[in-house]
Amino acid sequence: MINRRTFGRAVGLGTGAAAVSLTGLQSTASAKGGAPGAEGASGEGRLSVMDGASGGGGAPGTHTAFPVLKQVRAGVLDIGYAEVGPARGPVVLCLHGWPYDIHSYVDVAPLLADLGYRVIVPYLRGHGSTRFLSRRTPRTAEQSAVALDIIALMDALKIDKAVLAGFDWGSRTADIIAALWPERVKALVSTGGYLITDRKAQLMPAAPAVERNWWYQWYFATERGKQAMENVDERIALCRYVWTLVSPDWKFDDATFQRTAEAFKNPDYAAVVLFNYRWRIGLIEGDRRYDRYEERLAAQPPVPVPTITLDPALDPFTPPGDGTGYRHHFTGPYEHRTLANIGHNLPQEAPAAFARAVVDADRL
Repeated sequence: MINRRTFGRAVGLGTGAAAVSLTGLQSTASAKGGAPGAEGASGEGRLSVMDGASGGGGAPGTHTAFPVLKQVRAGVLDIGYAEVGPARGPVVLCLHGWPYDIHSYVDVAPLLADLGYRVIVPYLRGHGSTRFLSRRTPRTAEQSAVALDIIALMDALKIDKAVLAGFDWGSRTADIIAALWPERVKALVSTGGYLITDRKAQLMPAAPAVERNWWYQWYFATERGKQAMENVDERIALCRYVWTLVSPDWKFDDATFQRTAEAFKNPDYAAVVLFNYRWRIGLIEGDRRYDRYEERLAAQPPVPVPTITLDPALDPFTPPGDGTGYRHHFTGPYEHRTLANIGHNLPQEAPAAFARAVVDADRL
């Protein structure tokens, strides 16, 4: 999930402005055309609060599955992914978080495909049908390792450049690619803002209310938490509980959760998730092959590509301040939006609003 230090530094910055409704996606919209009021190269964006329940077309729960799932060898993985839309359309890569999977985009992807985009939604390492090619590859999950998985996927699919859009682990991964390999990113949609982990800052205590939100991170640091994650039934129950906490107004049903929970049965799921959270707080060291990337990320590099940041207002990890706490990290054309009545799993809770952000980011 979100970087606790980013949240902690923003406490006390205040809240957003009055709410306005979100203009819905138009069926005649172009994936390439200019948008009225699009921001210029100055990078100054509009600050607004948007109602995540608004936005015509693309109501949550409209779709339940992707029509086709594919596999491709990329880097150290055999990556499973969904793909919809025209094969020659501009590419959007949608990246999921924890504890979620590709179904977070099951309603977003058709909206974008109808506008002419080629939408690719991969399972991250340790999730769903994605597998390590070798049993000898360490089951690590440093932030740069996950980002390099996506670069390898783009290379395998011969995608030179794409719009990247994500939340949670997906936002962090997209932020990293946009910061270290901006030539591969046409535009960025980053839920929660700038999520590149600062491991040194993570070693310092945050405000008590912030630490409380990270209860599962501390749980994963214990032997009890490790045992729970390594038991499939217990890990699935834990993940469902997390859903209820971080999306308090999302009334998902059993079938919706179970579709995603299938991705948690991956044989490497526990190892990958435990490594990621333990690595973030300095309990374990990463694979040395990623050290040079982590050294660059430790400097908190800026993101120069056109970006829209999204804050879901009901997500306990959303920092106050209407995005001001992380604004300085984004140096290209920029907009920020806060979505009222929406929790952590923003693309699945408000697919039209998320899809609209992708289209608008592509036009910045």
